[in-house]
Amino acid sequence: MYNVNPLELIQMIKNGKNPEQLMIKVLEDNVASTPIGENLLLLAKDGRTQEIEQVARNIFASKGLDFDKEFKAFKNQFGL
Repeated sequence: MYNVNPLELIQMIKNGKNPEQLMIKVLEDNVASTPIGENLLLLAKDGRTQEIEQVARNIFASKGLDFDKEFKAFKNQFGL
């Protein structure tokens, strides 16, 4: 799916580093050629995290998923 090394991301978080650059690279490599991906990339580069979260919430809602529940489960997988 996406070229993300989850271990690298977890290590960055545990070392107190900001994984923002990794996530921007993931967006550039995987979804920048789509309208939503291009928008997400611009939002990420501008640090507009609340707007990114709203996009994610909208996508989850459109698929009948609860963002908060899914995000909590995601974080629990990594002990965060």
